[in-house]
Amino acid sequence: MFDLAGADPARRFSPYCWRIKMALAHKGLEVETIPWRFTDKDVIGFSHQGRVPVLLDGERVVWDSWTIANYLEDTYPERPSLFGGAGGRAAIRFINGWGDAGLHRAMFRLVLIDILHHVHEKDRAYFRESREKQVGMTLEEASADRDARVHVFRASLDPIRIMLRTQPFYGGAAPNYGDYIAFGAFQWARCVSPFRLLEENDPVHAWRERLLDLHDGLARRALGYPV
Repeated sequence: MFDLAGADPARRFSPYCWRIKMALAHKGLEVETIPWRFTDKDVIGFSHQGRVPVLLDGERVVWDSWTIANYLEDTYPERPSLFGGAGGRAAIRFINGWGDAGLHRAMFRLVLIDILHHVHEKDRAYFRESREKQVGMTLEEASADRDARVHVFRASLDPIRIMLRTQPFYGGAAPNYGDYIAFGAFQWARCVSPFRLLEENDPVHAWRERLLDLHDGLARRALGYPV
């Protein structure tokens, strides 16, 4: 699997790649990850698009995290389910959209400047230009008020806290792909930014800790910050 990396090839910070690495571990499937950078478009040209994750499974080429998750579920049905059936898959489709349009967007400006500090030198001009166009200001301006904005972000997580009053995971007693979608965003931030998104007494913090410990500490062992 091609996996987004920073200047240090051990720093893997794509939220979408983290969704799939957790999904693969959930399924008990081994994977070799290949470090990839933003400007390495030609390296994954065979997939006819320019983003990771890109999964190679024998002769199969699968890209886009939601498509990969569905591929893993349908190709390896004898292994632990990511969705828990058709109803679960339909419900998690909503979480997938919320993760992309809601959670990532709310978190983006809080960690944006820190990502720049970790991307490979060859990616810096591309990253700055593309992200400044996206947010309509410089990276420095986008992150300047994050100490004030983080309170709005934390308040936006109340629906998760309500869920966690009665169950430890999105999946109920055990995690499912819904957990991995949301966790991928927090792991993205943890891998690139020392900025504290969550208070230690927050139930969402406790949930994140449980995800960090899953699959023999797969995510906790990743290069990142102790936040």
